[in-house]
Amino acid sequence: SVYICTLCDATRLEASQNLVFHSITRSHSENLQRYETWRANPYHESVDELRDRVKGVSAKPFIETLPSIDALHCDIGNAAEFYRIFQLEIGEVYKNSKATIEERKKWQATLDKHLRKRMNLKPIMRMNGNFARKLMTKETVEAICELIHSEERKIALTELMDLYLKMKPVWRSSCPAKECPELLCQYSYHSQRFAELLSTKFKYRY
Repeated sequence: SVYICTLCDATRLEASQNLVFHSITRSHSENLQRYETWRANPYHESVDELRDRVKGVSAKPFIETLPSIDALHCDIGNAAEFYRIFQLEIGEVYKNSKATIEERKKWQATLDKHLRKRMNLKPIMRMNGNFARKLMTKETVEAICELIHSEERKIALTELMDLYLKMKPVWRSSCPAKECPELLCQYSYHSQRFAELLSTKFKYRY
């Protein structure tokens, strides 16, 4: 299926082009209704037409999604990017970008070992929602900073996560003007500062 998310109707193409602006648009009851439409095909459509109508819901959803807990595909994508940044900060790539594959594997092993010890996060082969939710926290960054020597880099990394956590409720909300109006008002400033940090302190990656 071209649809990849259980909480919104993003396609693979949309997700690859935009990892931020996706709100939660699908409830458990709506997914159940879509499954019944898929199963019964009341409009006698072709497989492609039917799949587009139900936005990829072709299996019965047994577990109810919880918007406050479940991860959007963009949450998973962003967590994967932060996971990479953590490794590069441990390896001090901002000083020397010419690292060997063996060195990069060592940074990842160091990160995984520390996350397991301090955050009880076990290493995974592929980023998933549960890991992403636990990784993207203030507490995790504080733990990562224990592995970073430069005080300036610690401050930059902490600010980057802080900005992310302030922006996240806006794109996860179905109606940010009602649910988080203050953060919505601050969103433009936060996003500009976030972009500024990436293009200066983290320019080795961006």
